[in-house]
Amino acid sequence: MKKVYANAAEALDGVLSDGMFIASGGFGLCGIPELLLDAIKDSGVKDLTFASNNAGVDDFGIGILLQTKQVKKMISSYVGENAEFMRQYLSGELELEFNPQGTLAERMRAGGAGIPGFFTKTGVGTVIAEGKLEKQFPTGPDGAMEDYIMEEGMFADLAIVKAWKADETGNLVFRKTARNFNAPAATCGKICIVEVEEIVPTGSLDPDSIHLPGIYVHRIIQGDHEKRIEQRTVRPREEA
Repeated sequence: MKKVYANAAEALDGVLSDGMFIASGGFGLCGIPELLLDAIKDSGVKDLTFASNNAGVDDFGIGILLQTKQVKKMISSYVGENAEFMRQYLSGELELEFNPQGTLAERMRAGGAGIPGFFTKTGVGTVIAEGKLEKQFPTGPDGAMEDYIMEEGMFADLAIVKAWKADETGNLVFRKTARNFNAPAATCGKICIVEVEEIVPTGSLDPDSIHLPGIYVHRIIQGDHEKRIEQRTVRPREEA
């Protein structure tokens, strides 16, 4: 099976459609699939639902799709760095489903494992629990019953992720904290497309160093990445 494609537009060809549900890796601007997001913007596809920790910033990451009004709904944990995200939500132009970060990651992981639902204590007694099935389990001290809510596993039409290296069969290695949501997002998509910094020959990756096996990956592209820094912080210059 051919997995390596020339560029993002070619890798997305025949995959995109209006109204898709897309799971996207990344945390802030770290490890985001920036080339694939650019190609999705250029395709003109619309009414998209995105599951992602956040939506980048106004002019980078998923933020570029918010600017063009191609996103209908966000399933996210954090919106604070994107003014357009907040504006569209507060004005009623954008649907938003808040998920605690750990819950969002587990919903992706559960979907990738074929698990349609799971119980968690996170969100019990808050707005997160509204409308969800509640159940008690004997997990407290001395077997005391405690409240849990059920969350659904996430099954996306498409997963787009960023990795550091891939071999030609799709085995992936992530780079330090850029692994973040990429691994669980990759597993929960019916189709997974990955952009990497380097594609190496099959067999050249140490099996013990592979973070995600190629069975989850359908298409791969290699490209140059801006890897923008979201908040640059430096020490004050010392006086001479």
